Amino acid sequence: MSRAGAVRRIGLVVLVANVVLAAAKGWVWLETGSLAVGSEAANSLVDAVYATVVLGGLYLTTQPPDSEHPHGHERIEPFVALAIALGIFLTGGTVLWQSVTAIFSDTVTATESPIAIAVLAGAALAKAGLYRYSLSASRTHDSPALAATALDNRNDVLTAGAALVGVLGARFGVPLLDPLAAALVSLGILYTGIEVVRDNVPYLVGGAPSEALQRRILRRALAHPDVEGAHDVIAHYVGPEIDVSIHIEVEGNRTLREAHDIESAIVASIQALDPIDDVFVHIDPKELGEWKRDPDADRLVRGTDEQPDDESTVDRGPG
Repeated sequence: MSRAGAVRRIGLVVLVANVVLAAAKGWVWLETGSLAVGSEAANSLVDAVYATVVLGGLYLTTQPPDSEHPHGHERIEPFVALAIALGIFLTGGTVLWQSVTAIFSDTVTATESPIAIAVLAGAALAKAGLYRYSLSASRTHDSPALAATALDNRNDVLTAGAALVGVLGARFGVPLLDPLAAALVSLGILYTGIEVVRDNVPYLVGGAPSEALQRRILRRALAHPDVEGAHDVIAHYVGPEIDVSIHIEVEGNRTLREAHDIESAIVASIQALDPIDDVFVHIDPKELGEWKRDPDADRLVRGTDEQPDDESTVDRGPG
């Protein structure tokens, strides 16, 4: 299946799962009045709303290039991830407010219902499965939006677990565990929102990829037999993709055709690395006096990798 079809399918699976969970938790909340279960129902409802936004965003990002977007629409994807972060912050803030209010007003409502226990345990298992599913897909398809979705599903495992602790606390005569557990997990939810923002801002402000990928880029240029050196190597994110600019040093007696062949070979070699998009190669003939030492390039060449350089690598992004 193509990347476009795969990410849309995953977005649809997440949406349907959240709608089902929101309905199940909402029904149990209406039956029991448990704060923990009610918070979980609100959490799943918010998840369903932003999953709709994510699905729409993934549809846009997977559209082919057109005259107005010649590089495609992938650069929309970090904004989709930030929309997920907003949903995470809203969920965490809501759960924290409800929990603190219940604790200080001494109006804890808990339930001992076995149905609530079953629904919350099932929700935790479902979210654990969605977390692994989304995380694997985000790595396979190098998708910031799916990575953010995976983190949110990991949060939902924690919130469902906290709600389960609250219900079990009520069953064993400690109803205060209900809001206390929800308050503790809300802090984890808010931290995950910070993680999503932190991981996606570099995509929007032109951050650099990992040094491991920069090293492979440089080594692929230097591997050409006619390249004597390289400097001013710049790799930066443009959305989830990476643009590369590099100066290579060659002898000045090359013909125009030979220089063109050298440049084309290096561009093709570097573009074979995921997720490289555009590569711009500037050729510096020796006779112009533009060969120079570049401490950053020297440091990258001396570094070591866990993978051989002839293996393509997917950069996992700033996070």
